[in-house]
Amino acid sequence: MLILLTAATLAFAAKHPVASRPAEAPPFNALLYALDLLLPVVDCGQQNAFHTAGWQQWLSAVLVAAGWILATTIAAGLTRTLSRR
Repeated sequence: MLILLTAATLAFAAKHPVASRPAEAPPFNALLYALDLLLPVVDCGQQNAFHTAGWQQWLSAVLVAAGWILATTIAAGLTRTLSRR
């Protein structure tokens, strides 16, 4: 997860996504944007304020999918651990 977060932060810092509504958008933060994509439950307010295009759109989709897979894996591990006790 840390590798994905670091790679995404560097990628989004190199080329910022375009603001959906420039007048209302918060200042762009590459780390918060990457966290917003990677963590399915957390809302940092960046994902809806900015939109990607091209290769960054594919990176965003991979981050969202990886976030859901990681969250599901952690939840399954926790429920299995708790059910043993």
